[in-house]
Amino acid sequence: MKNSLRVERAIKNMTQGELAELIGVSRQTINTIESNKYVPSTVLALKIARVFEKPVEVIFLLEEED
Repeated sequence: MKNSLRVERAIKNMTQGELAELIGVSRQTINTIESNKYVPSTVLALKIARVFEKPVEVIFLLEEED
């Protein structure tokens, strides 16, 4: 699964730490999601989508091999 989290943060001029605080996780969690090392839970993905006011499928994209 790919994600546009880094781009979405840049658009809002938001740091990993700021996003992490808003959704109640560590900055390291945001980093691992952005690096595609960790796939967030449904709840976490929905919280992230809510922060950016976009549908979850705009931020998180399934790839053919997923």
